[in-house]
Amino acid sequence: MDFSLNVLQKFFQPLSDWNDLLDILLVTFVLYNLLLLIRGTRAVRILLGILVLVALYYGARTLRLPALETTLEKFFLILPVAIIVLFQHEIRRALANFGRTPLWGFSNHQKAASTFNEIVAAAHALSERRIGALIVIERSEGLRNYIENGIRLDSLVSPDLLISLFTPDTPTHDGAVIIQGDRIAAATCFLPLTRRSQISSSYGTRHRAALGISEETDAVVVVVSEESGAISVAQGGEMVRHLESKDLRNMLYQSLIADTSSEEPAVA
Repeated sequence: MDFSLNVLQKFFQPLSDWNDLLDILLVTFVLYNLLLLIRGTRAVRILLGILVLVALYYGARTLRLPALETTLEKFFLILPVAIIVLFQHEIRRALANFGRTPLWGFSNHQKAASTFNEIVAAAHALSERRIGALIVIERSEGLRNYIENGIRLDSLVSPDLLISLFTPDTPTHDGAVIIQGDRIAAATCFLPLTRRSQISSSYGTRHRAALGISEETDAVVVVVSEESGAISVAQGGEMVRHLESKDLRNMLYQSLIADTSSEEPAVA
């Protein structure tokens, strides 16, 4: 009987080891993605502050400082609620990322890919005329909340329509245009401004809004400066400025086509 038990234990021991390895890999994957999610945001400073408090707590226990230890213990009781409040933006974004539907995202990318040339042509024309523009291209994460606060259009994307929407003294001049697939979903949409405290003073409201929506979603945003006519692209909380038409075309290709179809040839 003992022999049989020993054999069974040896047989199932590798399975236990594999479970431990899988457990470690999954935890590493989750932590790595969480760190990527908060990298470059105010959440990093908040997290560092929490770690400093944890270090102080263990220091107080080691040095036997009861007043400080008790104070920090009381603080740690409300820490879970504080984390939810302080990290609500990052938590919402993380849940949105984990909740993506790959097939739906693939479909949206393919529809948007068929219209990026029209967007490039419109941006070039707007740039030459020094007409400010803010064009948001939806990808995997839905932009319904922002579409609902604008004027619904549901029209095919075309350079002439985009130019007319941003022409000064028209009702749709202000705000953003949101593109879903191959259609303009809405115009005059209001977007959240970036939460960053340190940002170049040369960034106007359009650029701040472009950064803001790119921080909260995976949208690609094309901005045309009204003052200089410079074309910029915001994505993932980062902005690339002063793009030529060829550069803009290549960036949109990488974001809307290459990400979902790596086998297609690059755009010249």
